[in-house]
Amino acid sequence: MNATNDIAEFLASRRARVTPEQAGLPNRGDRRVPGLRREEVASLAGVSADYYRRLERGQVAGVSELVLEALARALQLDEAEQTHLFNLARAANPVAARGVGSANARVRPIVHRFLDQIEAPAIVDNRPGDLLAANALGRALYAPMFESSEQPANTARFTFLDPMATEFFPDWDHLATGLVASLRSKAGQHPHDRSLQDLVRELSERSEAFRVRWAAHDVRFHRTGSKRLMHPVVGEVQLSYETLTLDADDGLRLALYTTAPGSRSEDALQLLASWVAAPNDR
Repeated sequence: MNATNDIAEFLASRRARVTPEQAGLPNRGDRRVPGLRREEVASLAGVSADYYRRLERGQVAGVSELVLEALARALQLDEAEQTHLFNLARAANPVAARGVGSANARVRPIVHRFLDQIEAPAIVDNRPGDLLAANALGRALYAPMFESSEQPANTARFTFLDPMATEFFPDWDHLATGLVASLRSKAGQHPHDRSLQDLVRELSERSEAFRVRWAAHDVRFHRTGSKRLMHPVVGEVQLSYETLTLDADDGLRLALYTTAPGSRSEDALQLLASWVAAPNDR
């Protein structure tokens, strides 16, 4: 990952996504490339065309927040994309403060005790998505990931490198795209995190599906949502999840999963809980 290249490619990819009609500009039909021209983005953002060309080459030293906000409006960036743009500009600045060297990989004993007292499936991970700890139900729910030959257990590593992932995640394509966009966002926010860099390098070398998605420069926040699993023991489970940051532990998050009351998925999760509680009956 290179901050200068990343901001250049990100701006170009967002520019190509916005049509003249979306920007309120006339489309004369003589365009050789999709999206807006550099000169049009510059005009919409209120900067000179030459200045915007330098920005799209990654030359962002000294760029002000006002200019970045104007670019975000011109390129119609959403919240995650605007945050990513600011993070990339900060990382590309040679005087930017350096971040932490690597993601936290240690879970404190009190967090383990907290996990064990939660009745819902609960998992703690770090920025790269390493599954560092889980309660019994969380470990059972994600058993294919914890038991995968692709170790250490990591959401992205399992998704892109384990052949079982497409069976475990019926909506694999959608999930994989969102997962890479979330990793992109984290990489922009923590450009000097060696564990993130190592994971991206590994997946880029081993997975064409990852490389294609990474090159798209899409970003998103991964805070809440839903996902569908095809569990090897209890079958299909439709889950909603929320993620909470552990403020005392840099980069660690607690993910909690639940199902709709009265649903077949709730029955499946209760069956899985019974299966976990009676290991001798397996």
